Amino acid sequence: MKQYNVLFLCTHNSARSIIGEALASTHPSGKLRGFSAGSTPGASVNPYAAQIAKELGFDTFLLKSKSWDVFALPDAPKMDFIITVCDNAAGEVCPHWPGQPVSAHWGFPDPSQVQGTDMEKKAAFNEVMNGLKKRVDILAAMPLEKLDAMSLKEIHSNS
Repeated sequence: MKQYNVLFLCTHNSARSIIGEALASTHPSGKLRGFSAGSTPGASVNPYAAQIAKELGFDTFLLKSKSWDVFALPDAPKMDFIITVCDNAAGEVCPHWPGQPVSAHWGFPDPSQVQGTDMEKKAAFNEVMNGLKKRVDILAAMPLEKLDAMSLKEIHSNS
């Protein structure tokens, strides 16, 4: 079975895109391989996002905030899908992606901006994780070899 590479993009690559990477990589279908990056990566992965990745069974040793430029290099894995998960990254000029992957925007509010108790912060991260999980589940259930940009955008509007 072919595995499809999915790159999740967010400005700092510290929370939403990290959760997307973990969800795709640990999806029970085995069809997806997740990656994540950002336009201006931060110094570290948000600890709440790292905890979610760990709970999903993702190897947290692999988690790091990285620039999207590494995925535009000639020796980078070829992406099948590029998904922006924050509004800032969706509006930025992205590098040229080899292979012309299908792209879409699945916007979510930044859970790392939530102020409050530890419980409130965890709830914000879990809300993003649940929303991304629904969309990743829909993506994995589709005939990926026939998927186009319009189909991928419909996942956003139907979830």
